[in-house]
Amino acid sequence: MKVGSSSRPRLRDIANSLGISVNTVSRALAGKDNVSEETRERVRNEAERIGYVPNALARSLVLGSNNTLGLVITNPSNPLYAQLISSVEQQAKAAGYSLLLLVSEESEEGERSAVESLLQAAVDGAIVVPVQTKHRHWRRLQDAGIPIVLVNRNLPELDTDHVGVDNEYGAYLATKHVIDQGARSVWALEEDLPITTIAARIEGFRRAMWEAGLAVSPKEILHVPTRRLESFALPWQAEEAYRVSVEALQNQPAPDAVIAGNDYFALGLMKALTEAGVSIPEETLVVGYGDHPYSAYITPPLSSVSLPGFAVGRRAVEMFLKRQSARGSEPVSELISPNLEVRNSAAKQDK
Repeated sequence: MKVGSSSRPRLRDIANSLGISVNTVSRALAGKDNVSEETRERVRNEAERIGYVPNALARSLVLGSNNTLGLVITNPSNPLYAQLISSVEQQAKAAGYSLLLLVSEESEEGERSAVESLLQAAVDGAIVVPVQTKHRHWRRLQDAGIPIVLVNRNLPELDTDHVGVDNEYGAYLATKHVIDQGARSVWALEEDLPITTIAARIEGFRRAMWEAGLAVSPKEILHVPTRRLESFALPWQAEEAYRVSVEALQNQPAPDAVIAGNDYFALGLMKALTEAGVSIPEETLVVGYGDHPYSAYITPPLSSVSLPGFAVGRRAVEMFLKRQSARGSEPVSELISPNLEVRNSAAKQDK
């Protein structure tokens, strides 16, 4: 395609290529409702193909910093991301940046819309929790000279800075603890989603079991098909974990311990165990993940892996600031270790 008379692609170039009006292209890139999804998709694909950069961003690149940092998260109901938002906002403000918060709702379309918003706002950088599907839309930011710091989930194809929670270690820590308490049969109760954080937790669980010489059968890793399979942005639901746990307990003996992928799942599991007449922690130890604020106040108080959301947010902003002054240097990837908060649900009582 021949891109106009200017070296920088323009809205008119997209319009001419697709045979639509400049006004329609502008509305599509701005996310206006009066444009069909099919047209919006065609416009975004063409903008990505020719490397279109909005005028506001082009002016920013010429004139200097816009003093705005973008933050894109997947799911605001996740307590880890609530901590992340607070931490990033504090650190950005201290460095003289305002924060533009966007939510992708765990969808590729939501991410692409967020990219358009970041470009339109001429942000100086973006801290991103990626959906982990396609990554081409994020390259538009990189091509425009906008540094990206990925959080919690990585996209190695982008070759950019990354900081997250060491989820493998967190699950390993929880599993090793119950094994040290005498557990020999251990279940993992995890969400049924293709996300690297979940895969890392399962790997940590397997590693702790392997080190203890304990076999793991497929039936000991329970997958919870939550409502987030329909809409990833929905919060976790205790009831789905409850149903899966009830079915498992009907088909096999209660285990010595269960490691739940989040504290909501732990709630559903504990209800199922109690209804089956299994006492916690005397017969089955339970450990959650995420250390939600309610965890210490249920009966029995729930042991849980506490995630370093504030530390991850602080480090993400530090990476962005360093990247501003060290463009071209090798990207950095770091994992921050979580801690295990041991409470009554995973502490064997002295006899």
